[in-house]
Amino acid sequence: MIGIDFGTSKCAIGYLDGEEPKIVIDKHGKKTIPSIVAILPDGTPIVGESAKSRLFIDTNNVVKSVKRYLGTDHRFFINNKEYSPEEIASIILSRLKEIAEYYLGDVVNDVVITVPAYFSDLQRSALKNACRLAGMNVVRIINEPTAAAIAYGLNKIEKDQNIVVYDLGGGTFDVSILNYSDGVFEVVATSGNNTLGGDDFDRAIAELIIEEYKKKEGIDISSDRLILQKLYEEVEKAKILLSDEESIEVIVPFVSATESTIKHLSFTLTREQLNKVIAPFVDQTIDLLNKTIQDAGLTREKIDHLLLVGGSTRIPYIKRRVETSLGIESEPMIDPEEVVALGAAIQAGIVAGEIKGIALVDVTPLSLGVEIENGIFIPIINRNTPIPSSASKVFTTVVDNQESVEIHVLQGERSLAKDNISLGKFELKGIRKAKKGEPRIEVTFEIDIDGILKVSAVDFSTGASQKVEIKDRMILSEEEVNKILEESQKNRARDEEIRRIGILRTRYNMILSTIEPKLPKIKELDVDLYNEIVELKENIEKLFSENSTAEVENKIKELKFLYEQFLDKAVSTF
Repeated sequence: MIGIDFGTSKCAIGYLDGEEPKIVIDKHGKKTIPSIVAILPDGTPIVGESAKSRLFIDTNNVVKSVKRYLGTDHRFFINNKEYSPEEIASIILSRLKEIAEYYLGDVVNDVVITVPAYFSDLQRSALKNACRLAGMNVVRIINEPTAAAIAYGLNKIEKDQNIVVYDLGGGTFDVSILNYSDGVFEVVATSGNNTLGGDDFDRAIAELIIEEYKKKEGIDISSDRLILQKLYEEVEKAKILLSDEESIEVIVPFVSATESTIKHLSFTLTREQLNKVIAPFVDQTIDLLNKTIQDAGLTREKIDHLLLVGGSTRIPYIKRRVETSLGIESEPMIDPEEVVALGAAIQAGIVAGEIKGIALVDVTPLSLGVEIENGIFIPIINRNTPIPSSASKVFTTVVDNQESVEIHVLQGERSLAKDNISLGKFELKGIRKAKKGEPRIEVTFEIDIDGILKVSAVDFSTGASQKVEIKDRMILSEEEVNKILEESQKNRARDEEIRRIGILRTRYNMILSTIEPKLPKIKELDVDLYNEIVELKENIEKLFSENSTAEVENKIKELKFLYEQFLDKAVSTF
C-alpha cells in the first residue's frame, strides 16, 4: 500500500520502509512528478517532465492543474478526442502506480490519497473514480494538512499541543488547526482557498515582465502562447532561485524578429520585486490563518507548533510573514514538498495495522441538517464535528393522517433553510396514519472516514425506512465556505430570532390543533374561559407578526394554562 499526494502542480508517492515513511524516487532521481499530461497525435499519453516540455510546442494538447477540474462537467478536447477530468487524472495516477511498482519491485493495488481540506463529496468521489480507472483501490482519503501533521506527529509533536498547518502549494492553500493529545490528532478548524497558490505567483510575475517589456520595446507578447509558456517556465525557475539569490535574470530568446533584427526578452527580477508581487496573495493567506485560529477558539499565544507545507513555503518572505504573524518559528524537519506524501504513507501503515499508537480525527467544515416546518434549518451534525460520525434526531408529522414526509438535507450555518445549501431531497413513505404530532420519525446522518454523507429515515411505528447517499452537486471553494461562515456570523442575532419564531410557531400550531376542536365544548362549559382563549389566540397571532419572541413564548404558556383549566373543569364536571 502506498500514499499519494495528488497535487495541483506536482505529485509525490510515499511508502513505508518498516515503520519509517520514505518517498519513491523515479528513474531520473526525482521525488516529485509534475501533474501534467500530454496526448500525442496517436493517442499515446505522456506524463510529468516529458509532458511539461511539450507545453512549448504543443500547448493545445497538454493539460496541467487537472485537480482544479475534478468533480466538474469540464471536458478537455485533445487531438480530436474528449477527456473528462477523471480520465486525465487517471493517466497521472497510472504513471504514479508504474513508478511506485518499478521502485518497490511489487504490485501496487491499494492507496491512501490526500485532498485539500475543503474538497466536496463530488470532488472526492471523482478522485476515487480516477484511482479506480488507474487500477488502484482507495482505502482512505485524508486531508492534506492532516497528512502533514501526522508525518510530524510520529516523532516530533508532544502531548496536548495545538498545531497550525499552513499549506501553500502550486494551486491550493489550506490552513488547519489541529490538537494532538495521547496519540490522537483532531482537526479543530480548517479553511483555505482552493484557487490560490504558486501558479498565481508565476502569473503575477509574468504579467509584470510582460508589461515592462511592452513599455520598453513596444511589443505585446501577451497573446503569443508559445512565448508565454516559455516565460512562465523561466519565471518559475527564477522564483525558486530567488530563495537563495538577491536577483535573477529572466531570459526568453527570440521574442520577435524582423528582416534586420531579432529581439530577446531579458528582465532582472529581484527578490524585493518578487516579495512585492506576491504580497497581496500572502495577505489573503494570513487573513485566513487568523480567522481559522479565531474559529478554533484560540489565540496565537496558544499555538505550539507551526508546520509549513507546500513548495511555495520555501520562499523566505512567506516563511517570515507566517512566523511573524504567529510569533513562533516553523518546524524545520521535513521537506515541504514531501511531507504530505509521507503522512499519507503513515496513514496507509495505520490502516494496514503496521503502525500502532497513533490515530487521526478529521472534522466536517459546515453543519449538516434538515428543513422542518416553517422553513427552519435544524442541524443534526454540527460544524467541526470529528468524523467518522453519526447523529440522529426524532421528528414528527405536521398534518393529520400524513403518510409520507420529504426529507430535505442541507449544509450551512443559517437558521432558514433557504439561506443554506441544498444537498438533496428524498421521501419516506409508509408512515402510520395518525394525528399530527403522534408519529415518531428518526432521521440519522452518518459521515464516513472519507467525509461521504449518508442519510436515513425510519418510522418507529411501521418500520418503514429510506436511505440515501448524498452526492453533493455544489462544489464549494474555501472562499465560498468562508463567505457562508461570515454571513452566519453577521446574521447570527437575526437568524436566532427567526429560528426561535419558527420553533414557537410549530409549538403553537401543535397546541392549537389540540385546542381548536375543543372550543365548542369550552364555550359550552365556560364562556369567560372561551373568550379568554379566543382573545389570547388573536394576541399571539399579532405578536407573531411583530416577531416578539419573548412575549409569544409567555402567551403560549398562558394558552396552555387556560387549556389545562378547561381540562380540570371538564373532569370535575364529569
